[in-house]
Amino acid sequence: MADVNRGNRPLSPHLTIYRPQWTSMSSILVRITGNALIVAALMIVWWFVAAATGPEAFATANGFVTSWFGDLVMTLSVLGLWYHLLGGLRHLVWDSGRMLDVDKSELAAQMMMVLSVLLTIFTVIVV
Repeated sequence: MADVNRGNRPLSPHLTIYRPQWTSMSSILVRITGNALIVAALMIVWWFVAAATGPEAFATANGFVTSWFGDLVMTLSVLGLWYHLLGGLRHLVWDSGRMLDVDKSELAAQMMMVLSVLLTIFTVIVV
C-alpha cells in the first residue's frame, strides 16, 4: 500500500541546526561514564592480580597505577562514578513520575554536573 502522506511528514532536525539539550547530553554522558568505568575496573583488577602474582608484577602495576596517568584515570573514574550514580538516581526519580517536565529535567541534568564535580573534589580531598 502506498504512503499518500509522505510529503506532509516533518523531517528530522539536521545536525547543523540541532541544538543539544541538557537532558540529551547528560544521558549520553551517563552512558559514556558507565563504559569508561570499565577501564578503571580493569586497571584495579590488574593491580590485584599483579599483587597476587608476585613482587615484580606488583611493582610494575603499582608504578603505573600510582603514576600521574594512573592518578588522572582514577580521579576521572571517581568523577564518572559520581556522575553515573547521580544519573541512576535521576532515573529513579523519573520512574516515580516526578521531574518529567523539561525545565525540571534540565535542572536535574545541571545539578548532576555540579554535584558530581563537588563530590569528586570532596572525595579526592578526604581520601
